[in-house]
Amino acid sequence: MSLFSQRIGIDLGTANSLVWVEGKGIVLNEPTVVAISVDDQRVVAVGNEAKEMLGRTPGNITALRPMRDGVIADYVVTEAMLRYFIQRVGGRAFFFKPEVMICVPAGCTQVERRAVLDATLSAGARTAYLIDEPLAAAIGANIPIAEASGNMVVDIGGGAAEAAVISLGGVVVHHSARVGGNKIDEAIAAYVRRAHNLVIGDQTAEMIKIKIGSALRQAQGKLGEKEETLEVKGRDFVEGLPRSVKLTSTEITEAIQKPLEAILAAVKAVLEEVPPELSSDIIDKGIVMTGGTSTLRNFDRYLTEKTGVPCHVAEDAILCVARGTGVALENLDLYKRSVTKR
Repeated sequence: MSLFSQRIGIDLGTANSLVWVEGKGIVLNEPTVVAISVDDQRVVAVGNEAKEMLGRTPGNITALRPMRDGVIADYVVTEAMLRYFIQRVGGRAFFFKPEVMICVPAGCTQVERRAVLDATLSAGARTAYLIDEPLAAAIGANIPIAEASGNMVVDIGGGAAEAAVISLGGVVVHHSARVGGNKIDEAIAAYVRRAHNLVIGDQTAEMIKIKIGSALRQAQGKLGEKEETLEVKGRDFVEGLPRSVKLTSTEITEAIQKPLEAILAAVKAVLEEVPPELSSDIIDKGIVMTGGTSTLRNFDRYLTEKTGVPCHVAEDAILCVARGTGVALENLDLYKRSVTKR
């Protein structure tokens, strides 16, 4: 670590943002939500505090998610959020501007990349670096990416799923689907409304996914797995009054098939385009899954069944991208080919 300047790595996700600081590791893991006062556009709260406000704010405050599908949807708010993160982890060292590295989806456009770089510099960074998310995920999952052999990583976050094959420290083939945990939540909410005439919020949908969501039907699961049920409260669509219904895990599995198929399509598209030499490496090593949504129950078995390639979820899947960003920042010389600098 240089004497005066701090190095900070940020995994700017659609659902959660993680911040890595040199010498300390991951110091912050909070939802990517910002609450803003309507009158003077002032940031009232960021992260956990702001997420509590989602769907519950009075008229003079709005809580919003500045990232959509893995890219910046609201530039001003994203900049304010980045400034908050940098100041919060910078502490007294903030007098000297830090070097900041941010992850972006491999499939994002030059305009989207420039927006991230500009926002980072405006938020108080001395130098801004960008690294492709699948690459950071692979580094964070301890995959030896510098070797001349193919490694496949599927990073599934809140807003986007990215499948990529990495060899010799760079991305060979990649495909992304702007489908992730949020689309799965939306599919659950739409199903509950359609099948049970019950309107539920995003956070309730996410809770259903975490508690009883599964990518495969329980009958196909391990022996002895019994169907789970969950009581859910919401507003009756017809009468407008509060009501609760019981949901089963089979229903939820049915409800989320569409977004899962979109993620599967991205994985298959990569497997179809991989050079034959690298294909044999991938069959030997399997596919590594990272990102929060990859921890959905039986998701690894779902992909294994549908592609015929063994898949496994990386350890601490949610932290892989942030950790990989940190490693890349510490070893910039090794990864400079794969990093954009401004």
